Amino acid sequence: MSVVDPYTHGHHGSVLRVHEWRTAENSAAYLLPELRPGMSLLDIGSGPGTISADLAEIVAPGAVRGLDVSAEVVARAEQLATARGLSNLTFAVGNAYDIDAPDGSVDVVHAHQVLQHLSRPVEALREFGRVAGPDGLVAARDVDYEGTSWFPRLPALDEWFTVYLAVHRAVSGAPDAGRRLKAWAREAGFTDIRSSAELWLFESPEDRAWWGGAWAERAVHSDFADHARRLGAADDAALQRIADGWHEWSTHPDGWLLMPHGTLLARGAGSVGIVG
Repeated sequence: MSVVDPYTHGHHGSVLRVHEWRTAENSAAYLLPELRPGMSLLDIGSGPGTISADLAEIVAPGAVRGLDVSAEVVARAEQLATARGLSNLTFAVGNAYDIDAPDGSVDVVHAHQVLQHLSRPVEALREFGRVAGPDGLVAARDVDYEGTSWFPRLPALDEWFTVYLAVHRAVSGAPDAGRRLKAWAREAGFTDIRSSAELWLFESPEDRAWWGGAWAERAVHSDFADHARRLGAADDAALQRIADGWHEWSTHPDGWLLMPHGTLLARGAGSVGIVG
């Protein structure tokens, strides 16, 4: 199996709570018009499985399989599939560069917030294309962290932004992946490419409390914090300032945060093999 890239955020509870908030509606709306009952789908980087479960309901009786690098997270996703009674949904440990599936064996390969964390996103897209085949669909959605905007402009969140971008780049991947999806797909050899954009907006008191609280905890306790310390991007005092800044933002009545995402729907790279 190919070497797995390190994950900037890790799988701390503050990270998984955010992942479990994700649904097909709020994180894969661009893909939904392409899906039909009976389709087979492979969900790369499926995490705790909430998006996978929604997709499984849409394409049933078609089979959906989720892959994630973490055995612990796969076990959590399997519990969700059982709880929702989805007999057409399974999960396995795997990675984006070396998928245990024959050429052209699924109708759709889907990856949400995955390519941004890979050191070789073009190679991964070629592997997705191999599994989907020339007639299958590859769908990807990634945030463009560099395009994130927020109000009020608290100094602590300006510091978070600088530290986050530095840590993400140093650990693995591209925090501005959303704007790169079209270019990566072209480099991977896809011939039919559609790209667009979607947004996450956090501005209600409930959304601010949830998102700001998650990042306040992540700033001091997750793998992101460990990476920041190790890389010298932030010390404990800086990370605590960032956490306090997120708490301040989350309770500010004018709090507003927008995260743009790029989306990709691509076909026609099934005959392009892995290079290098």
